[in-house]
Amino acid sequence: MNQEHLQQPSTYSQRFSQLNQLLEKSAALWQVRAFEANALPWAEAFPQLAEAVWALADAELDGLDAEQSLLVKALSPALSLDLKALGQDWDLSLLTASIAEGTVFNDKTVTDKAGVAEPSLADNTAAQQGCLSFDDEAHFSAHIKGRKWQQITAFVQHLPQLNLPVLEWCAGKGHLGRLIAKARGADVLSLEWQAQLCEAGQTFADKWQLSQTFICADAFAIGAEHAATNASITTVEHPSAANPLTTNPLTARQQAVALHACGDLHVRLLTLAAEAGTQALAISPCCYHLIQASHYKPLSNLAQHSSLKLSRHDLQLPLQQSVIANPKQQALRHQEIAWRLGFDALQRQCRQIDAYLPLPSLKQSQLSGSFTDFCLWAAQTKAVNLAKNRDFEAWLEIGRQRQQLTRRIDLVAHLFRTVLEQWLILDRACFLQEQGYGVCVGEFCANSVTPRNTLILAQKMAV
Repeated sequence: MNQEHLQQPSTYSQRFSQLNQLLEKSAALWQVRAFEANALPWAEAFPQLAEAVWALADAELDGLDAEQSLLVKALSPALSLDLKALGQDWDLSLLTASIAEGTVFNDKTVTDKAGVAEPSLADNTAAQQGCLSFDDEAHFSAHIKGRKWQQITAFVQHLPQLNLPVLEWCAGKGHLGRLIAKARGADVLSLEWQAQLCEAGQTFADKWQLSQTFICADAFAIGAEHAATNASITTVEHPSAANPLTTNPLTARQQAVALHACGDLHVRLLTLAAEAGTQALAISPCCYHLIQASHYKPLSNLAQHSSLKLSRHDLQLPLQQSVIANPKQQALRHQEIAWRLGFDALQRQCRQIDAYLPLPSLKQSQLSGSFTDFCLWAAQTKAVNLAKNRDFEAWLEIGRQRQQLTRRIDLVAHLFRTVLEQWLILDRACFLQEQGYGVCVGEFCANSVTPRNTLILAQKMAV
């Protein structure tokens, strides 16, 4: 990958502005809390859309929700009619557009529609077939779920060959780093905060004589201001001995990688790498809602000037797509939601407070019991006096009726989940460009392997 290929395209900032405009205009349709609603909250302003979504049969909803193009095809005609009546013009083509659709995959560069060459998401067939021998793969993939191993191998196949040391961020047992060390022959530093995982990963690396060293560290405690005194950072050269680390592991001559580091963790990597001038990054973001603050803090100058204020609840929207769940899992999920909504209606009556009362997570085994047992458990958990309101079958029916409403509120909000995720991804891409990186955004595997299949490649530009 030559420096001449690492130019900064205007297309990402332009696309971000388009996405931002659509999200700002449509906020009433997607910044909603379905569990708190007793009717379609936007029905008065969008009557055609309300009629269209109620016309859908319950049996159709999961199929539409799983496929963005089908969902948009089903609801966009009605939405367009409402927009015409309101005298508004939204760019609904963005609902199905991909930020990677202008990418040309080859073994050298990736070129966008404007002809700007960028870091490559190379589809190198030889590399795919030659990463590991059959016997090695059996050992390296042991105890890793099939889809996760597919994600790891696809991620590695799309990493550019830069001959740099690698920092694996939020490594767990270092599955990604060990494959990079083995297949690429790179020196890998794997950072993970759980000592037990570091020790297990280091044991494997030592057994296979891999150039992989683990750092046991709290990602949020790393930084130049902590380097001299931070005792929470240790290296694990041998599982039985941990030695203090007094320097920031992010350096200029390095390639940092992160596969599905959640929320603030991958944001922390971006900011620390930018501060250190780390030469290259490869990041697949995940779980945008797992942040410490109550609301999202934009990274790029563009996003900081947006009027959008995103709560943790809003940030869950991109994750609300099930392309992997089987019919049994979907049925259990629908059952749980109906039960939760039924109890919610019951507790409002008992407490005489018209407000949603959150419940803890359920064990799947609880769903094999009865709704009555669930209500008794929930009432005990939240100290709700059920008094004489014990016609549980009636409350379950109310829950099922409310579920019909919430599913349709969510379905309309899901029209914008891809747009919001692209907004978040491009906030990261534009931030890196502002920090002097050439950036490429693409997909490293099929959506069926993981919906979080975006890969951001960045390489520091020559000054």
